Amino acid sequence: MSDYFIADLHLGPQQPHLTEIFLRFLNNRARHASRLFILGDLFEYWLGDDAIHPHYQPVIGALNKLSSHGVKVFFMRGNRDFLVGEQFARLTGVTLLDDPCVVTVAGEATLLSHGDIFCSDDTGYQEFRKLSRTAQWQTEFLKKSFEERKIFAEKARNASRDATSNKSDSIMDVNLQTVIKSMQTHHTTRLIHGHTHRPGQHTLTVDNNSCQRIVLADWREHGHLLVCNDRHCTPEVFK
Repeated sequence: MSDYFIADLHLGPQQPHLTEIFLRFLNNRARHASRLFILGDLFEYWLGDDAIHPHYQPVIGALNKLSSHGVKVFFMRGNRDFLVGEQFARLTGVTLLDDPCVVTVAGEATLLSHGDIFCSDDTGYQEFRKLSRTAQWQTEFLKKSFEERKIFAEKARNASRDATSNKSDSIMDVNLQTVIKSMQTHHTTRLIHGHTHRPGQHTLTVDNNSCQRIVLADWREHGHLLVCNDRHCTPEVFK
C-alpha cells in the first residue's frame, strides 16, 4: 500500500472536467492508497462550511465514500480554501492537518505543507495570509452574506492574478532559506508541498545532510499525484 499526495486542483464550476477527473480518481485509483494527502487548494475558493457550492456536493460525497472504504484521507488548507473547517471534515470523513506538519512517509520523517508559507519574499501576500488566518478576521468574514463573500473571493482571485503577472518569478517561488529553516526546525530531510505550480524534485543541503524537496504538480488537463511506497516517491498522471 502506498501514500498518495495531491494539491492545487482548483476545482470549481468553471472547470467541470477537472471535477470529473477527480471523482474518477476517488472512486477508482485512490482506493488503492493506504493514505491520501490533499495538500491545499482542492477548491478554487471556499466561502465557508455554511456556504457549500452545489458543484462541490459530489466531491464531498466521494470523499466520504473513500474514507468509509478504509482509506485514511488527510486535508491541509491552502490559500484558496483556508476557510475549510470542522463541518467539512465531518461531512467527508477527512482529518484536517496543520500547515506545516510532520508525518512519516516511507519510514522517513517528512515535512508537509501547502507551500505558500515558503514564499516569504512576497511580503504583501504574507501580511494578508497572517491576517486572514486569525479568528477575528474569519469570524467577521463569515458574518457576511454568501453573496458578499463570493464578491470578495472573486475580487481577491482577480487581484491575485493581476499581482502575479507583475511579480518576478523569484518572488512567486519559495525562498530557499525559509525552506531550510523550516526543515531544521522540524528535523526533517524531506519536504513535500504544492502551491507554486512548479513540479519537480530538488536536492538541497540542510545541516550537512542531503535532503529532498518535492513540489507537487497542479491539475490542469489531467490529474497529477505523487505516489510514495517504502522505496521511493514517483509522480504519476491520472486521466
